[in-house]
Amino acid sequence: MIRSLPALALLLVGCAGGDETAQASQDEAVVAVERPTIVSLNPCTDAILAEVTAPGQLLAISHYSNDPQASSMDAAIAAKFQSTGGTVEEVLALDPDVVVAGSFLAPVTRAGFADAGIRVVTFGIADSVATSEAQIRELAELAGDKAAGEELVGRVEEALGKAAPGDAQVRTAVLWQPGGIVPGENALVSELMERAGFASHTVFRGLGQADYLALEEVLADPPDVLLVAGGEAGQGHPVLDKLPNMRREAFDTSLIYCGGPTIIRAIERLAQIRRSLS
Repeated sequence: MIRSLPALALLLVGCAGGDETAQASQDEAVVAVERPTIVSLNPCTDAILAEVTAPGQLLAISHYSNDPQASSMDAAIAAKFQSTGGTVEEVLALDPDVVVAGSFLAPVTRAGFADAGIRVVTFGIADSVATSEAQIRELAELAGDKAAGEELVGRVEEALGKAAPGDAQVRTAVLWQPGGIVPGENALVSELMERAGFASHTVFRGLGQADYLALEEVLADPPDVLLVAGGEAGQGHPVLDKLPNMRREAFDTSLIYCGGPTIIRAIERLAQIRRSLS
């Protein structure tokens, strides 16, 4: 339920001798009322809410954030929060004011929350830095702390600024994702690659979102850098290390899909690789 001040604080409002003390206590009470308790069912919103909520306000995060293959959060941060599988029964037991979920939340689950009087707010996949920053601000406002949202956006912008390449030479790159697929031109990670000084080799070749890239295609037309984020047999083939003009670099899957604070880690990794080529 909505967080409230301890009874002692409310008592002080009525008993304080000075107007300033009473006003300060009233202001604290207003802030408290504006901080709803939240359960997050989406790994991307998990990571943002962990940064913009007050202690005890984020009641639970999604179980995905405890799975190294699906999480975008640092394991130590995720371990601080209770997790949930997202069932209506689990969430109702936590008694939150708001449920934050992805846009693909099952209609029956949404209806279950509505029947229980729980507000549901959904967010789509952030496909750009601008979209992600808008989501940060919206989640921070929902949590009752706009300043925390602006602080996180500021850190994202600072990381992006530091990632600008030190030279103007065009370096082509392919992000080889799990399953051997590549991101499309309008994916967030594609924008981050561009900001770090990489040109998308797969876009040049006419490949779009989730198109499959075979090992043979990489060998026939290699990029300057192959970012490997998958574990398919072909993605680790030793022949890739024999291409004289191509670098192969690991890129953690946790950096691919989410915005928010994940942008900071992703752009720092991309910038590190790009600078190593200069």
